[in-house]
Amino acid sequence: MKKIYLIRHCEASGQEPDAPLTENGHRQAKELVSFFESRSVNRILSSPFRRAIESIEAVAFQKNCSIEIQDDLRERVLSRQPLTDWQEHLQRTFTDFDYACPGGETSAEATRRIQDIMNDVWSHSAETTVLVTHGNLMALLLKAIDSYFGFDDWKQMSNPDVYFVMKEKEIYTYKRLWNETR
Repeated sequence: MKKIYLIRHCEASGQEPDAPLTENGHRQAKELVSFFESRSVNRILSSPFRRAIESIEAVAFQKNCSIEIQDDLRERVLSRQPLTDWQEHLQRTFTDFDYACPGGETSAEATRRIQDIMNDVWSHSAETTVLVTHGNLMALLLKAIDSYFGFDDWKQMSNPDVYFVMKEKEIYTYKRLWNETR
């Protein structure tokens, strides 16, 4: 049975692609090492953003796995312009999958790219895969699995966060793991 761990990156200093982890984020990355110590990991895929890579580097070292950079795991662009009311726009994207702010990506577009990654994972020979991504993209994947997952669930996600996804006979299930151990 295939297993996937979805990880939202650790605390970062900003939203830019090259934003590093904060001091607290580096501590959280060490906690991820402890979290995965007794768990099998065969493959690691990560967003190209620095905060995602830094979140999983120590786990990759521990598991002797390389980190495969996947552009489709990058952060979703909500808008190319600064938005003071960005959470209102984000909330709308959870109910209107075709809505996009100027220069932004619709939920439908973002969901398609993460589902493409998932299709690759399900067809790959690795038994257990770790995907390191960003909160909004991760929430859209969980919404694709469970239509009730929404904006309020996204707001409850932490940095980092870990969800476990399984697929058995075309049925997907998921469970939040990170906060159970904290």
